[in-house]
Amino acid sequence: MPTAETPRKPDAAPPITDTERQTASGKVLWHFTMSLDGFVAGPGHSMDWMTGVASRPGLVEEYTRTTGAVLGGRDGWDAYPDASAAYGGQWQGPVFVLTHRPEDLKSADGVTFLNCDVAEAVRIALDAAGGKNLEVLSPSIGRQLLERGIVDEIDLHIAPVLLGDGIRLFDNPGGSPVRLGLVNGSDPSLVVNVRYRPAAAG
Repeated sequence: MPTAETPRKPDAAPPITDTERQTASGKVLWHFTMSLDGFVAGPGHSMDWMTGVASRPGLVEEYTRTTGAVLGGRDGWDAYPDASAAYGGQWQGPVFVLTHRPEDLKSADGVTFLNCDVAEAVRIALDAAGGKNLEVLSPSIGRQLLERGIVDEIDLHIAPVLLGDGIRLFDNPGGSPVRLGLVNGSDPSLVVNVRYRPAAAG
């Protein structure tokens, strides 16, 4: 047993477990696959960097089952104007695009273009979600909702890629740090440890 001369070893940190299955409970989810260096899209909203990235089996089905509506921004819509592309076409439901210039856009099946405050956009989209979750697929909208305390969870899937340029998940120069609580661990302040090796070129 430890003595006065023998310092006691600190208790080992509990392991981080995978997140529990997402539930459809009317939450506002800020949801992205993100590169290790914090980008959710490459320059010009390019997504080709996700080629070859694997997801946990059943993950896509989990989110298609629990998502009732999607809220995105104008830049993302301009880059990918296809509501049927969500989750590779596996998800179907109401899509809302927040824009200051809805008159510039052509109508699309299942898509509603909104010109209102972000909080009002969430209210409208949550109502359309019918008790399921609302997925926010926009960095700028997510940041505004986070500032107002409207985000329930931030769901991130970290891809083993370093992009170095593109669109960041959270870009707030001069702002204060936003503290988060880890959901899938016994200590919400616990640091998540990841370890990678450069993949062999080939």
